[in-house]
Amino acid sequence: MTHQSTVRVFIGYDIQETIAYHVLVQSILERATVPVSITPLVRAHLRSFYDRPRTEVESTDFSMTRFLVPKLCDYRGWALFMDCDMLMRSDIADLWTMRDDRFSVMCIKHDHQPRTSTKFLGNIQTKYEMKNWSSVMLLNSDRCRMLTPELVNQESGLFLHQFKWLPDRAEIGSLPSRWNYLVGESPPETDPALVHFTLGGPYFEEYANCEFAEEWRAVRERLLRASPHPDA
Repeated sequence: MTHQSTVRVFIGYDIQETIAYHVLVQSILERATVPVSITPLVRAHLRSFYDRPRTEVESTDFSMTRFLVPKLCDYRGWALFMDCDMLMRSDIADLWTMRDDRFSVMCIKHDHQPRTSTKFLGNIQTKYEMKNWSSVMLLNSDRCRMLTPELVNQESGLFLHQFKWLPDRAEIGSLPSRWNYLVGESPPETDPALVHFTLGGPYFEEYANCEFAEEWRAVRERLLRASPHPDA
């Protein structure tokens, strides 16, 4: 495993889910036991090399930009990508130690068959093989040099999200399911490490009472009021 003392995290950012991004960051920092570097993937910050128009099947601004993470790392070392609609419930260091240089990408290999045709804000719920695999990814940037800005600008969403840019699926390593628990979709998990509000988070009225909503709101309150964490 490549030695990297700082956990390098990239989080998808969308103006419609600004609070989701900041609460996720707070939840990561509260529980981390190692240094963490966090970069928001803001579409406007990538304009010098990413100008792909957003289509109706892209439910967020970061649907495609996540695949620019290796370029942003200069194709060196490992990085962790996460969607913003998540809540960290464990130490991110535990996930970081799972990096394995035998793989180009590591993720939770969901068998996710969405039950609805729409999700938050009326966005289309696209159904495809390997859905949500790319919502949490450990990326071995040295082995992801094929993810150039030109490729990410031009290739289809399915090509990117189904990892067709890799020569072999054997390059995709597996992570435990508790690191990407899909609220309302995943089988019951007794103690998920990372909660994913994939259908819509507590910051949307329609999902205000979803599973883990109270826990999410507690983190938000600590963020807004600068209150100490109860475990501190």
